[in-house]
Amino acid sequence: MKGTWRSRSVWKLALVLLCTAVSCTFDYGTGESQGTDQPDIIMHDVEYVRVRNGEPMVRFEAETAERYEKKQIMELSSFSFEQYNTGSGDVNASGEAGAASVELDSGNVRLQERVLIIVDSEDITIETDRLTWEDSNRVLSGGEDDEVSVYRADGTYMNGRGFSADARRRTWEFTSGIQGTYVHEDEEEESQ
Repeated sequence: MKGTWRSRSVWKLALVLLCTAVSCTFDYGTGESQGTDQPDIIMHDVEYVRVRNGEPMVRFEAETAERYEKKQIMELSSFSFEQYNTGSGDVNASGEAGAASVELDSGNVRLQERVLIIVDSEDITIETDRLTWEDSNRVLSGGEDDEVSVYRADGTYMNGRGFSADARRRTWEFTSGIQGTYVHEDEEEESQ
């Protein structure tokens, strides 16, 4: 009797699986232009921490992340990040943007829509609509026509076009349309 019951159960299960398989359809597309226009992975409420030698280097969050394997690009919305100092783990730089595009093979990043970057170690805040980070050259830049504003806590304010900041040389510059106020505080020499 038990053997008969098992046989019926197996047949019922097989029948249910067959009916389920027949009622499901999958759209694999035509194969002509698929793969580069459609993301391979879509993630929501993403938090990513990049670690080197057991220490966090950078942490980013995004409302949505779409990864395109063939293009080696990740598109992010409502993006924010923190970069950490090696050794201390203190936040060195932070920022946010409405959207970001990360080139996975090079590490280059395009930021757009309400871009705000704060570099604590340099006491600089940068605001604009579009910036690009070139990872190999360690250069942050805006387009020739993109207006960029730079602020410091001491009251310095600069605004212009053609912004470029070299993280290795610790310099920044504008190529045109620069205006603003530069505050220079003289240190008093102590008399002996």
